[in-house]
Amino acid sequence: QVQLVESGGGLVQPGGSLRLSCAASESILNFYVMGWYRQPPGKQRELVAVITSGGSPNYADSVKGRFTISRDNAKNTVNLQMNSLEPEDTAVYYCNSKKASGTTVPSIYWGQGTQVTVSS
Repeated sequence: QVQLVESGGGLVQPGGSLRLSCAASESILNFYVMGWYRQPPGKQRELVAVITSGGSPNYADSVKGRFTISRDNAKNTVNLQMNSLEPEDTAVYYCNSKKASGTTVPSIYWGQGTQVTVSS
């Protein structure tokens, strides 16, 4: 069973930065896409950023220019550098990965989540 473990969350003031990391229990080259989602208080989970196995990133409009997703294939980690944080970025952030299952439905995995709170 694939395990994804997030780290790096915490409390930060508006305008500050945090770096989230997601460590996978197997080679991340097995996943055709990995990414970060978040769930703000009282709202639905939403996409933040994803990155393909080829290294192509995609971002939600709300974080473009502020967040950067990257992957380290040697360390089996996916990272999210978050700059210029705003109170609206407060949420539980989840790591996500997808890999082919041999059927039309991919296998999807989630981490346990890490809390990010942006407040003065």
